[in-house]
Amino acid sequence: MPYFIAEPCIDIMDKACTEVCPVDCIYEGSRKLYINPAECIDCGACKPACPVQAISETAAVAEDSATFVIDNARFFLEPLPNRDSAIGTPGGSMEFGTVGIDTELVAGYQLQEVPDGR
Repeated sequence: MPYFIAEPCIDIMDKACTEVCPVDCIYEGSRKLYINPAECIDCGACKPACPVQAISETAAVAEDSATFVIDNARFFLEPLPNRDSAIGTPGGSMEFGTVGIDTELVAGYQLQEVPDGR
């Protein structure tokens, strides 16, 4: 099962995961990164690289992150705001470039305030 990126990445986007991904399947929105499920080879290299533990396997999703599995797929399968077509499977984020747009879920996401200032 492919991997996905959940809420802890919103407004953090460390991008260490993009540096270790051997197939370049992690794309950059405006507030969050997204893993293309059609391009992911399930190697798991991205998961330990994430400093905020935002990456999980879709098969082992925590209940509070289930919405992000669906939303991660939507990023590629449905047209994003101000785009006429879906991103689909362009074959790599380096060549495609920064998307700079998020899904409606992420664009409107309000982060919870926590003691560390996040």
